[in-house]
Amino acid sequence: MTHNESLLHYVWKHKLYNPTSLSTSDGNSIEIIDPGIHNTDAGPDFFNAKIKIDDKVWAGNVEIHRDANDWKKHKHHIDKAYNSVILHVVENANKETVNEKGEYVPQCQLIVSDHVRENATYLLHSDSRVACRNHLPNIPPLIVNSFLSVLSLERLERKTDDIFAHLERFNNSWDEAFYVMLTRNFGFGLNSDAFERLALSLSYKYIQKHSDSLYQVEALIFGQAGLLEDNISNDDYYVQLQQEYRFLKNKYLLKNLDGFLFKNMRVRPQSFPLVRLAQLAALLQKSGRLFSVMLEKEDFQGLRLHFQAEPSEYWQTHYTFGKESKKSVKLLGDTSLNMLLINTIAPILFAYGKKTASEKYCDRAIHILESIKPESNSIVNEFKYSGINPKHAFDTQAIIQLRKEYCDKRKCLYCRIGHALLSRK
Repeated sequence: MTHNESLLHYVWKHKLYNPTSLSTSDGNSIEIIDPGIHNTDAGPDFFNAKIKIDDKVWAGNVEIHRDANDWKKHKHHIDKAYNSVILHVVENANKETVNEKGEYVPQCQLIVSDHVRENATYLLHSDSRVACRNHLPNIPPLIVNSFLSVLSLERLERKTDDIFAHLERFNNSWDEAFYVMLTRNFGFGLNSDAFERLALSLSYKYIQKHSDSLYQVEALIFGQAGLLEDNISNDDYYVQLQQEYRFLKNKYLLKNLDGFLFKNMRVRPQSFPLVRLAQLAALLQKSGRLFSVMLEKEDFQGLRLHFQAEPSEYWQTHYTFGKESKKSVKLLGDTSLNMLLINTIAPILFAYGKKTASEKYCDRAIHILESIKPESNSIVNEFKYSGINPKHAFDTQAIIQLRKEYCDKRKCLYCRIGHALLSRK
């Protein structure tokens, strides 16, 4: 669908036209009682509209085109699905319209005002990644704040769909789905895909079987990641892990990944993949059935502290195998911990609440996001410069949803902020 036709749909749906300008091609007056329900699938563009033509009220569907000729071009004149159309709305009324029965279809020219067309052109063709950036400070805060609340829930719903896909893959095992999500997010962006591949290649049940030994959990994780393939004979701990993994690999018929998938480039030593994997191993080993633990811990601070697992002693003096470093405790920093809570804990709680029809889990998910300070990244900062000041992570998740699902895709016609700009002079 062209932008022009999308704009016509938008103007019709939101009644952004002069109502006195509407009439049929043969001069009958038109009153729009109900524009109908917008249909984005096959068939007429709006279902169940209610329109008064002169003194008679019609109920049925509405089809919208840029040119009247498009009715025949799209073969609606031989399609029975369009016999229910009670009004053909066009920008250029250059031809009469007849349906499959041979009956005349009332036609109406829709005039888009200059200010709506100019605003739409500005939004849809702006060079800025956020088309309305210069106008955001002039949007009433009530419109912005109410839309942010909707967007946050929209983002949680989108993540819920991803979680349900994992559940289907793992025969409704919440433990496995949570484990994959958690492992992916321990990759913190750069290594997220590699960490997820690791989790998909190493079932959580194998980690649970060896949860009484951090050493064995580390062997499984490092070995399966393909990070125990080198010859580092001067590091006893590495050699022991290597031997243990070879035994476990044969026992469970595992096939490890390639170690080059895990990247160190532009990453601070504290965030090296090996350090993150050591932190993950410590968390998985100490927690038992981590998903059950998470469901039971209703106290936000208690939940936060539970995810602060300390890796084995070896990692106090190492960032990588075979190279000793100055002693330091390798705990997750506040920012990393917040990211795990935002991207793993809140979404899985929300999804569990949806799946089990338990509102308390959905409420806990929202409470977690509202308890975390606003995220700081390029997307959030761009909107902050435009006058949107998030109060907590619930708001910043909304901003990320707005940028990724509306601004980047130029869906300004479906955005409340875009609507506020389009409808004003």
